[in-house]
Amino acid sequence: MVSKQETARKAASILCKKNIGFREVNNEERRILAKAFAGKNKVLYGKAYDIIKCSQKIDLANEKEVEANLDKILIYEIKSTSRKNIPKDFSGYFFDLTTAELLVAQSLGDQFKFAFVNIVTKHMLELSINDVYAKAQRVYPKWAIRF
Repeated sequence: MVSKQETARKAASILCKKNIGFREVNNEERRILAKAFAGKNKVLYGKAYDIIKCSQKIDLANEKEVEANLDKILIYEIKSTSRKNIPKDFSGYFFDLTTAELLVAQSLGDQFKFAFVNIVTKHMLELSINDVYAKAQRVYPKWAIRF
């Protein structure tokens, strides 16, 4: 059985290989992105996203370049599965949404997307938080506690 982290890493690799602007970011780039969004009064938690998508080449290690091109950067949380029987539209797919992901999605609006990726079929679906709510059949609130 594949762990959630392994599935998410495979999904990130699948997205990056599509050559449509997806890229992973390191800790320093995450810090720069968080600072740039904070400068626009938007919240970006480092653990509330997995990958980004740029509509043009941007040096994410350069704070000024990131700030100047912030509108060309989309933030993505990956929700991945290795189940073969999930349809292309991910109907019937059950996933967790953390409070941090929800807060960042609400703060960033159109600059935050969810990338649903099936690592077996390679199907991918991009949805905004509003699209997720529109598609949702049920929402089950929960708290997860870690000691």
